[in-house]
Amino acid sequence: MTITAVPVIKNGCLMVRGKVVLTGVPDNVVITPSSSGSAFVGATSPSLSSHHVFNLGTLENYRFMCLFIAKIWWMIPRVGRSASEIPMETQMLLLEAEEESALDLLQEESETSGNKFYVLVLPVLDGAFRTTLQGTKSNELHFCSESGDPNVQTSQALEGVFVNSGDNPFELLKDSIKILAKHKGTFSHLDNKKSPAHIDWFGWCTWDAFYTDVTPNGIKDGLQSFKEGGISPKYLIIDDGWQETENEFKKEGEPIIEGTQFATRLTDIKENSKFKISESDGSATNLKELIHQIKENYGLKYVYMWHALAGYWGGVQPASEALKKYNPKLQYPVQSPGNVGNITDIAMDSLEKYGVGVVDPEKAFDFYNDMHSYLASSGVDGVKVDVQNLIETLGAGHGGRVSITKQYHEALDESIEKNFTDNNLICCMCHNSDSIFSSKKSATARASEDFMPNEPTFQTLHIASVSFNSLLLGEVVVPDWDMFHSNHSTAEFHGAARAIGGCPVYVSDKPGKHDFKILKKLVLHDGSIFRARYAGRPTRDCLFVDPVMDGKSLLKIWNLNKITGVVGVFNCQGAGTWPMKQAPESTQNTGPISGRFSPLDVEYLEDIAGETWTEDCAVYAFNSGTLSRVPKNRAVRVSLGVLECEIFTISPIKMLNEEIQFAPIGLINMYNSGGAVEDCTFGETVTIKARGRGLFGAYSSKKPRFCKVEKKDEEFTYSSDSGLLTVDLQSDSSFKEIEIVY
Repeated sequence: MTITAVPVIKNGCLMVRGKVVLTGVPDNVVITPSSSGSAFVGATSPSLSSHHVFNLGTLENYRFMCLFIAKIWWMIPRVGRSASEIPMETQMLLLEAEEESALDLLQEESETSGNKFYVLVLPVLDGAFRTTLQGTKSNELHFCSESGDPNVQTSQALEGVFVNSGDNPFELLKDSIKILAKHKGTFSHLDNKKSPAHIDWFGWCTWDAFYTDVTPNGIKDGLQSFKEGGISPKYLIIDDGWQETENEFKKEGEPIIEGTQFATRLTDIKENSKFKISESDGSATNLKELIHQIKENYGLKYVYMWHALAGYWGGVQPASEALKKYNPKLQYPVQSPGNVGNITDIAMDSLEKYGVGVVDPEKAFDFYNDMHSYLASSGVDGVKVDVQNLIETLGAGHGGRVSITKQYHEALDESIEKNFTDNNLICCMCHNSDSIFSSKKSATARASEDFMPNEPTFQTLHIASVSFNSLLLGEVVVPDWDMFHSNHSTAEFHGAARAIGGCPVYVSDKPGKHDFKILKKLVLHDGSIFRARYAGRPTRDCLFVDPVMDGKSLLKIWNLNKITGVVGVFNCQGAGTWPMKQAPESTQNTGPISGRFSPLDVEYLEDIAGETWTEDCAVYAFNSGTLSRVPKNRAVRVSLGVLECEIFTISPIKMLNEEIQFAPIGLINMYNSGGAVEDCTFGETVTIKARGRGLFGAYSSKKPRFCKVEKKDEEFTYSSDSGLLTVDLQSDSSFKEIEIVY
């Protein structure tokens, strides 16, 4: 019997590769084949509505991982085994399945028997409607289809849910997003976007350093303290606090009413008075002069300014003379039942009460273009655009949430392209699928809720969230894992994660509050970073476990460099709990946890290994400083305490000749050591193109006769026990040629 990969409904069951995924599928559920073995699942209703909830059938006994909007701005992951554990506002569902064969029927069932494959159930945009998944107590899987405008109604959602399957979960997600991008035409895969220039450089953001009290002198103090420590940011984000705003609900001399700070509205596109007066001597200045000074004095390449998608948290002030030309009107947000059903947010509670000044969507480009052209004329290189999901609540009267999101995103993209080079845009608070599947040009976005330095129980959640969220986000944008503090009790934990996350690396240190030992493991002398090739994501065996609350699982994150692989192992247990999830006390493990990793945890390792690979790998453990030779399929034990981590650089060992085997490691004092290896070629000698300065390590089965750096003999050390060869690279040139001669 031939088993087709295309999902089908047969005898009341949704089947994928001959495997029953859903039972009890109602008669109003329809399936439409798409390309490459995928399909759309939808449903019909006898009545028109702007908000439908359709039953897809019963889902039980499948290990799953889902991503859902816990609070209106952000996604978090959840794992489980049946639909009752799938929350409202779920935007991605990945199932682990096993293909059955005659041989399987003779074997006892186990977690590891059979041939695993993966089923992606992805709610998408369907015209003016946005869909999400949600489970019921009776294990029914429902999908919700909503327009966000009472006047935009339908009786059917035929392309609301996309279903696809594959043997490799990472390829499955990539292929599916590419299929959807081509079919829907509303967004683009990351491969077809231009990434912003800042992401390969070290940065500083003013937010946690100053919050809204940011000033020119504070910015200069911070940049000066970095400079004195020997590591200067190459990009700066001037976050919230620079704009001209008004809080009409604050009375003179009275304390601010809790919540009204979010109703503060923009009154002008230009900088506020803090950025027009020099604090030190009272002389007049402006944003343009400040940016010129800090670029000149501190070597900054890029300066980004913050603003909200609606202008400010509360939008724009309709009474402002400077902004009247954008036809702003006061509008009161209406949240989706899914948002209200999960975690409510104080900002949204405030805005529902006080309203948002909404720029006419037809004038959105004019608004952005005027602001961005002014900023560009002041020397600004790009913008961070925040509070984006707010727009989903303002769709009434504008064709619905999908329509207004699309209008704003198109206007923003057009303005960015016109005013800034290199697509210099950072999107933030934009995790709803309206934004994800309207992202045609924007190429980087924040991957989780803020780093919160004063919340000790949020640190492990942050690392777990960014890695799981990157499964979906990483196909559409370069995920931004947010800033952190270098001088913080969890700095090593956060710094190591950023190093392997394939993400920008930036901090939000207060002036003078830096740990340069941490920063020197992340940042090269020229201010650049070793950014890995892909978004950092959980290894395949971590996809369906809870690394925060199950009390036993370590989180492993994999990535690739040009020549090497890397796996970061993190103990996220015992230091926090997921929102909306109760933890049995028995699972709160605050002691060390043991697990295993293997070189084959790195996906696509064979693609970089080459034809002369011995199928062994040189594995360098960063924190312990040890080098081991490990067969590719052997598991290595690792044990970590709470908030501890280890970074393993994995380099395929290749044959130089019958006697000599070699593998470059990289700069062994950097978290992502292997990022230093640009190229490695084998001829009569081994020639390495390396980037950066510091101690370069490699595995060699035999001691070389000599080493050359830039064609000059260089001293080296060699351990015959481990095979570790090291040579010190000290020249200031960005790239260096190392030649190993036997």
